[in-house]
Order: sequence, then C-alpha cells, then structure tokens
Amino acid sequence: MASRGPCAAVFVGALLWLGLAGATEVSAPATAVTAATPAEAEKEEKPTGYREVVETPDTFSDKGDLQATLRSVTLVPQRGYTPIQVTVHNLGGQPRPVRLSIQSQGRVTERSLQVGPRERVVTYLMLPADLNSGRLDMDSPGLPTASSSFYLDSYRGARVMVLGDVKSFERTTGLSRAADNQEPLVASRFLDARVAPRDLAAYVGYDAVLVTAPPDEVPDDVWAVLESFALSGGRLVLAQPPANPRLHFPLLRPQDARAELSTYGFGQVRQCRDGAPACEQQLGEAVASAEGIVVPAGPPPRWERTDMLRDGRLPLLASARAPVGRFMLLIFLFTLAVGPGGLMLARRKGPLAVLIAVPTLAAITCLALVAWSVLVDGFRVHAARYSLTLLDRERSRAVTVGLTAWYANLAEESVSMPASSVLLAPQEPEEPPRTLDWTHGLVLRDSFLPSRTYREWGEVAVLPSRARLTARKVEDGLIVQNALGAELVAGRARFQGQLWDLPAMSDGDEARAVRVPSEPKEPLSDPGTDTVLELSHEVGLRFPSAPSVLQAELAEGDFLVRLGGRGVAPTAAVDVDLEDGMHLVRGRFEEVRP
Repeated sequence: MASRGPCAAVFVGALLWLGLAGATEVSAPATAVTAATPAEAEKEEKPTGYREVVETPDTFSDKGDLQATLRSVTLVPQRGYTPIQVTVHNLGGQPRPVRLSIQSQGRVTERSLQVGPRERVVTYLMLPADLNSGRLDMDSPGLPTASSSFYLDSYRGARVMVLGDVKSFERTTGLSRAADNQEPLVASRFLDARVAPRDLAAYVGYDAVLVTAPPDEVPDDVWAVLESFALSGGRLVLAQPPANPRLHFPLLRPQDARAELSTYGFGQVRQCRDGAPACEQQLGEAVASAEGIVVPAGPPPRWERTDMLRDGRLPLLASARAPVGRFMLLIFLFTLAVGPGGLMLARRKGPLAVLIAVPTLAAITCLALVAWSVLVDGFRVHAARYSLTLLDRERSRAVTVGLTAWYANLAEESVSMPASSVLLAPQEPEEPPRTLDWTHGLVLRDSFLPSRTYREWGEVAVLPSRARLTARKVEDGLIVQNALGAELVAGRARFQGQLWDLPAMSDGDEARAVRVPSEPKEPLSDPGTDTVLELSHEVGLRFPSAPSVLQAELAEGDFLVRLGGRGVAPTAAVDVDLEDGMHLVRGRFEEVRP
C-alpha cells in the first residue's frame, strides 16, 4: 500500500496550520570537479599481468570424528554469489549428517549433506556477493559446533575464475603476476577442476571463467555446468580446447568448432588455438565485454528517496507507484478545509474548535487513504514478468533469462529454485532474504519480498522443456500449432526461404500463417510492424545484451514469438496478480510432414 506518504503530508499540513512546524532552508556549498587532462590520461599505464587471490586453508579443530577445512580470502564476484569451498572429512566408521552454515550480518547461508564412513567431501556454500565476511559453523548430532571466521577479497576490477593451477595459467596465457603498484588485467581465483562447483550459481557472477586444465582432467558434470554457464550469458575461455568441442558444447555450429570466438546461447565460448598471446587477448576481450545478462534495478540510496530507482530507472510495476494525482487532489481538498475553512471556523466557534477540528480532519483523511489502498490494492502479491528464452528442441531444454518486478502488500516469505537456475538480486540489495538453503537447489526463507516494498529479482535458468512450435505446409500456405504452453501474441518464422507472420493463438490452437509480401531489410525491428517483438526501453535497460541474440536475423526453420502469461522462469510458480507479462521465445520449429 502506498498511503504512508500522503498521510504524512496531511499531518504536516495540520501542524503547519497550528503553527507547530516550520520550514527551514538549507543551502549546499558548491563543489568543483576537475577532470584529468589528455596528457595525464596518456600517462596512465595499460593494465597488464594478473593479481592472484591466494586462498588460505583453515582447518577446524577436530570435533569427534569430523574435520573441516575452509578456504578463505576468496575472490568475491561482481554479482550473484561467492562460492565458499569447504572440505568435510569423516574420520569415523559411521555415516554422519552435517549442516554447514555461514552467519553474516544477520543472514544465514546453509547446506546439509551426508558424509559416509572415511569419506572426504568437497562442497560449496553460495554467499551473496554483497557480503565480505562471515563465520562458518559445522554442526552434527552429538558433536559440539565447530566455528571459524573468515574474510573475502573484494577487488573492484575484472574478476576471473580459473579452473586450473597457477603454472598452467601462466603457461597458457603468458601473463605474470602484476607488481604491487601496477594495475592488473584481471584478478584470478584458482580452483582444482576435479573439485570445481557443480552449481550454476557458483559461476554466473564472475566476468569470465577460464579453463586452463587439460580437457581430460575436467569431469563431465563440470563440463555440463560450464556449458550452462555459457548458454545463460557467461564468457567462457578455453585455454586448452578439446579436440572435439561439440562433444561438450553441442550448440556450436560445425563451422564454429575451431573458431576463436563463438556466440553460444546468450553467452560466448572462446578458444585459444594460437598460443599464449592469443589467449591473453581472448581473456582481455572477454572481461572487457562482460556485463550482467540481466540487471535488476535496486532502490536508490536512503538519502535520495524518490519514485526513481537506482541509476534513474523507473519501476516496472504500476502497483508500486503511488497515485500522485489522486493523492494530490485529496491533499488539496484537505488544505482548503483547514485553510479557508479553518479561518471561518475560528471566527464562528473560536480557536478551540480549530484545535479539535484540524487533527480530526487529518485523521479522517488518512483513514480514507488507507481504506482506498486496501480496497484497490488488496493483500495480494503483484508482479510484472519479462523473459527471453532460447529453446533447444533437440535436447528438450529451455534457456531463460528473466526479470520480475514484485510488490507485496503482505510479505512473501519463501521461494524455491532448482539447482540449474540462479536468482539474482541487485548489486546493493535492501532488506535481503535472511536465510538461503542450498541443500537442494536454492530455498529462500524470510523476507523474499518485504511488505509494501518494490523489488526486482533477475533469473537465469537452464530447464527441461517440451515446449515447441510445429509447422505444416499446405498447398495454399503454412499451418502453425502453438505448443509453447502459453498464449502466443505475435511472431515471425522463416520457412522454405519465406518470412511468415504468425497470428495470435491460444495454447494448443492452430492458425494459418501469413506470408510477408516484401521482406524488410531489418525484419525484426521495423517500427511499423514488429514493435510487438521488441522490449520497451525501460525493460530493455534490465537486459543490456540479451535482446540482440534473440533478434538476430532468422535462419531457415527459426521462429521468434511473443508469449503472454507468467513465462517459464522458476518463480512463475509463485501465485501473483499479473499486471504485465512479455516473454520473447526463439527456437526452431518442428516440421510435421503431411
């Protein structure tokens, strides 16, 4: 509900009338800003070398049969989550349940696991990237809690996760350690490829992931999550490319199997095939072009509370905006009542009547505003959902990058995400969730959506999907069936060298496509015909690079459609009042032979 601001204005007006409040004017001194001259800019040295973030192992004191080792001083990524590596060793002969948790600034990140007899398990806890320190606790039934505090490295330049050791990194890239007084090209975090994280959330926040280990030392499940990282918008650099990259990256076209740079889903795959200089260049280009695939807007600083979000963006949800015009009308009527009306009342009934009437009128006005908010907004969760999806029909999966604007009149406490998806908060979140459980995917508990507060959450996911669009050629045209799981608003497809417009149709319906008589030079961005297949300016700011992938020229058998509804992102399961839904889906249609 958005009634607190107008109520405050009403009471301030009442206080002003009674002479109990005054206005003060504060002037701020002017500040001078000086810019560096071109000569000074030329003196700046080009970044070179790398900065190694040395992780120090910290072994807890033995607690019975359990021993744990934490690798601290980890490099924090730009966004998302920092993977904190913990090794748990069960020295006893009986299996033990173990709960690992990180306490930081009143927030808890936890994961539960079962450690077998004499087993050593390497696991990761995903700590939100806005946290730089914490305390790790290890609990097991019948044993005292073991704890260890740690700090993280919040380097502000380009940040790279390296699967491999320092020697292979220096050999394949030709980079050496930067001097203390020199700006490095990248800051690097090194992980053993054999025990690298299997969670997509461990990778999405870094500017790039560089694999310097030999391909046969990288487990298949690590290759699978690296492929998902590239599909969902990541920059992946292979210092020692596999002999047949298409075994691990099946969406690579045959002509791109040995290319240095290939677009892969929403991201990129770079292969270093010409030695260390080429690999250094590929790494530098990868980190230079890296930006978040989806960038939710956070609230402005507390000292700049306006209707605008951070960086001057506007909320995407009408329910989150106060109806300023209506409230101003009520305040104007209130001013008339306590102004001229108050003077008339003072002349007729005396000052005592004014002292009683003005606060009473202010209370009635506030109650009217609150009642209006309750009746209009209700107590439901309001949302506007937007997503971009690439369908991989051959492997029955959907790669989705989504963003949802939320406004909850009553707090929504929890939400669940599968392991192949990531929920992304703004870089400087306000009132973030207090409990994150990574045991099976991600479960957020406590304050996923605070009450009466606008929030934006980004999502990336690689999920199983049987969604498809089928096409059947008939003598006088093309018949298309919608099996995408939602209402099709509009779309285009290329079939047998022709471009076709797809009409609106419900899920499961068939319709006849309309041939485009003369194909425009830019068929997917012609403002006269296809603005329905484009994101609005304000929504496009949240997807800085993804729309260009979807709106590239259609190849034979490709389609691009706009769907309504909640979309396919994981949080679509949350029950909401949907105010707006726009989902662009690109894929290859399934041709049905007569």
